[in-house]
Amino acid sequence: MPSAIGCSRRYRTGTEADGLRIAKDKYDEPMYRLTDEQGTIAANFNDPRTMIRLDDVQVFVLAADAGSFSAAARLADSTPAMVSHAVQRLERELGARLFVRSTRSMRLSDDGERYLPHARALLDALTSGSRALAEGRGDIAGPLRLAVPSDLGRHLLLPWLDAFQAEHPGISLQLRISDRSADLHRHPLDAAVRYGTLDDSGLVALPLAPDNLRVLCAAPEYIARHGAPTHPDELRDHNCLCFVWGDQIHDRWTFALPRGPHTVKVTGNRISDDAEVVRRWGLAGHGIMYKSHVDVVGDLAAGRLVDLLPGMGERAPLNLVSAHRSQLTPAVQRLKDFLRARLDELLR
Repeated sequence: MPSAIGCSRRYRTGTEADGLRIAKDKYDEPMYRLTDEQGTIAANFNDPRTMIRLDDVQVFVLAADAGSFSAAARLADSTPAMVSHAVQRLERELGARLFVRSTRSMRLSDDGERYLPHARALLDALTSGSRALAEGRGDIAGPLRLAVPSDLGRHLLLPWLDAFQAEHPGISLQLRISDRSADLHRHPLDAAVRYGTLDDSGLVALPLAPDNLRVLCAAPEYIARHGAPTHPDELRDHNCLCFVWGDQIHDRWTFALPRGPHTVKVTGNRISDDAEVVRRWGLAGHGIMYKSHVDVVGDLAAGRLVDLLPGMGERAPLNLVSAHRSQLTPAVQRLKDFLRARLDELLR
């Protein structure tokens, strides 16, 4: 697919009311037309009437990455029917079938495989162009696509991100809140806030709270009814609130003891894949939980939770993670500095 970015032909620009356009060149051959307000691109596929919408291209890439229209709809906060319509519209404009679909499965067609890298390049070029213009003005602007954990995102990061956008109104925030680890190589994300050390050495981590620890904690109501453990092994006699990460139940809790790491297999009558739910259960006195200090620092300070084994929690460093260094844009770097300063103040 030819690109509207860096086209070698000479062109003239129009000044129509519908926004910026790249018109035909001096030889009057059909070129690309960009319409800001409509978000469309007219591409010459031997038909000057062909109109390709940018949001359809974005939906196609999202569906290809997600593996299904339903998954793409969840990521885009849309419906499977709307995703399907967008892909079908793009297929009509291109005159090609991009997916092979059946009632049980979906995969990219040969044409879809060929078109996907060009679609990615188009979206990346448009985003890079917007960022380059903003950086030239000393601003940061454009989309900032971020994934954050549920509990940390809802209770701490949401107001901080509001403040960040107030400082940088040119930023368009696209936020994914989930406790499932997003694939930064496949999903359209600039960065993700994550706990723990990196398993994938290809990822790039910017430290936000490198000395953060896990805290074994419970509500005063639970402690009054069941007592407080004085050693990790005593957790076998308590109701422990467990969290699901990926497809694994996090029921093996590791502590930093003087003789080295010590792991205990815990059990309980409540398990969730949403860390916010686990926190609410803990606050309600339903059991003991093993949470990041960042998540519960306010509850500990207010007395809603009690630290049961101070100083014994394992390390849980918090990082801002990107797929590769090319994604460490000025916006991501500025966000890292902003969040690092807020976390430093909070944890002090």
